[in-house]
Amino acid sequence: MTTARQIMSKGMECVGEQETLADAARMMRRLGVGALPVCGTDEKLMGMLTDRDIVVKALGAGKDPNSTRAAELAQGEVVCVQADDSVEQVLGTMTRHKVRRLPVIDDHKLVGMIAQADVARALPEPQVGELLEALSTE
Repeated sequence: MTTARQIMSKGMECVGEQETLADAARMMRRLGVGALPVCGTDEKLMGMLTDRDIVVKALGAGKDPNSTRAAELAQGEVVCVQADDSVEQVLGTMTRHKVRRLPVIDDHKLVGMIAQADVARALPEPQVGELLEALSTE
């Protein structure tokens, strides 16, 4: 059985809940990513922050990115999988929640991230196609 741990990208960095959106944007630029996990001071995953969140929910609403904290946009349900979950569970979670990136946790700590590209590299074409179709429909 292939697990989330086997297909995830490792070495993820979190933006801290107290860091600003400007800090998060600089981190995204440095890492070359469009989304970051937001972690609390206890290193537990609080949510995800995307470049789109920063632009639409913050800048578009007139919030100051130099004073708005990452935690303010990392609200709601945290969708993630356990490191030892099967790939089938990963696909089900991505499809059900319509997410393209999925944090992977182990013992409540972030250990990696699974993106569509990770799925495409690890799974047969029919499964990848089903995921892409599910994520592309309303």
